Amino acid sequence: MSMLALVDVNNFYVSAERVFNPRLEHVPVVVLSNNDGCVVARSAEARALGVPMGEPWFKLKTLARKHGIVALSSNYALYADMSNRVMSILSEFSPRQEIYSIDECFLDLAGMPGDLADFGQRIRQRIRQWTGVPVSVGIAATKTLAKLANQIAKKHAGYDGICNFETMPTEKLEALFADLEIREIWGIGRKLAAQLQAGGIRTVRQLRDFDITRLRNRFGVVVERTVRELRGESCLDLSDIDSPRQQIVSSRSFGRYVTELAELEEAVSTYMTRAAEKLRRQASVAATVHVSLRTNPHREDLPQYHPGTSLALARASSNTSQLVAAALAGLRSIYRPGYEYQKAFVALAEITPAAIRQGDLFADVHKAALSSDLMSVLDKINLKMGTDTIRPTSNGINQTWLAKTENRSPAYTTNWLELPVVR
Repeated sequence: MSMLALVDVNNFYVSAERVFNPRLEHVPVVVLSNNDGCVVARSAEARALGVPMGEPWFKLKTLARKHGIVALSSNYALYADMSNRVMSILSEFSPRQEIYSIDECFLDLAGMPGDLADFGQRIRQRIRQWTGVPVSVGIAATKTLAKLANQIAKKHAGYDGICNFETMPTEKLEALFADLEIREIWGIGRKLAAQLQAGGIRTVRQLRDFDITRLRNRFGVVVERTVRELRGESCLDLSDIDSPRQQIVSSRSFGRYVTELAELEEAVSTYMTRAAEKLRRQASVAATVHVSLRTNPHREDLPQYHPGTSLALARASSNTSQLVAAALAGLRSIYRPGYEYQKAFVALAEITPAAIRQGDLFADVHKAALSSDLMSVLDKINLKMGTDTIRPTSNGINQTWLAKTENRSPAYTTNWLELPVVR
């Protein structure tokens, strides 16, 4: 019988920050998007004050002053490292693991001996002890039910962080499903929820018990699959490994408007360097490079220009120098002076596994091998010594165009110069 657990870190970005700054405990905290623009994470205290997700920070300044809301810039190096630590711990609890997102993971519990609620508590205690972040665990027969159970465990203190639908009394489960709105269901978005509600389906129980043929005819196979999952029929398999990305994107808004080509070249080179690293991490190569620029569409008083171009490589590559050179060539072809650029965007497409790359009769095999070895050495050095220990000179030094991170916490776990100090 299928049995799954969904383990989710509570308020992940905020929780990661609190591990190294205990003064943030019980304080309303928000984490802001790139360039300190919008709210992308909230503590429970900030949520209780009515801070909405995605709200621009400048609109919250008055509320923040009134209630002492602490705003932090995104610290993705910290979050990624803390996520890796959590996922590594979880891998010890089950032979099959699917990392669903930076803060969520499915575990296969089929055949696990003993009380699964106790098992879930051991997971929570170990992660808390070894990393300092709190997690909630939802246990059920399908992914959709496990996600729903996790939401219950997270939102209701009475469950002590664990909700197991399989051992919950039928009467209690039925009452719970009759009370839960359909928007709580994984895969039921706002528009779909509105359509279902217009048809009289407002709760999880009503959707689960509705005629499945009528639902399929009206909303398609995705909703049918969701309903079957709510009925305990597993339709979504557990994936042991992440599928390689078919497109890799790197994009950031600038900390200020950029007008000069030299600064745009630094930004595009930096973004492509990051994209190339991601490409090599999944052992792939790319055959197409895309570059685009954007002015601020909300500033109607400024001239608007949103160009983009794609370049096909002679041979698919993962070499940073080659990909950066192509990106810079694309940038120079679309750049026009006289505009105040807000954002640059680079992407890699036509991605294939490096092991089955199309051969080239005229390629220098020895040179290609040296290129691969060089990239391997570069990645190892940067992994050991820190990001950008070695980087292309075209990335620049001062990088005054970088996004605002005025309230970023230190990279406590990934930068030797920013390690926490105990006095």
